[in-house]
Amino acid sequence: MPVAKLVEFLNANNIKFVSIRHSKAYTANEIAHSAHIHGQELAKTVVIRVNGKMALAVLPASGRVHPDMLKEAIGAETVSVCNEREFLDKFPGCELGAMPPFGNLYGMDVYVSTALTEDKEIAFNAGTLTELIRLSYKDFEDLVKPKIVRF
Repeated sequence: MPVAKLVEFLNANNIKFVSIRHSKAYTANEIAHSAHIHGQELAKTVVIRVNGKMALAVLPASGRVHPDMLKEAIGAETVSVCNEREFLDKFPGCELGAMPPFGNLYGMDVYVSTALTEDKEIAFNAGTLTELIRLSYKDFEDLVKPKIVRF
């Protein structure tokens, strides 16, 4: 079942979404394959640190975060990718590595790749390693208000 905090937030905002169950998978590419979703449409969430503060980078499953490119794109002094130990307790109710890209629910800024804005829909981990949520990209953008960046 998707993380309750996310489902409550989507329902409270009258957002239409679909929950997709799939076999347990750990990497974004495995999830895309298991759920039969094109890798460009599946978003992965990477926890980063921008100028010492945790944030989320959201990009296509097939992509990689390039800290130097992101640093330049957002005008930050420092950007680094966090390791799992750094965010173990930051996403209550979520399985490790399955956090949804809703930084606003966790007090974090969100940086989304311009590549994801080109699709009508976005799919992402729903807080578990066996379930995704798919909704319109416009609804995602309206709710999260991410900073759109080419990285």
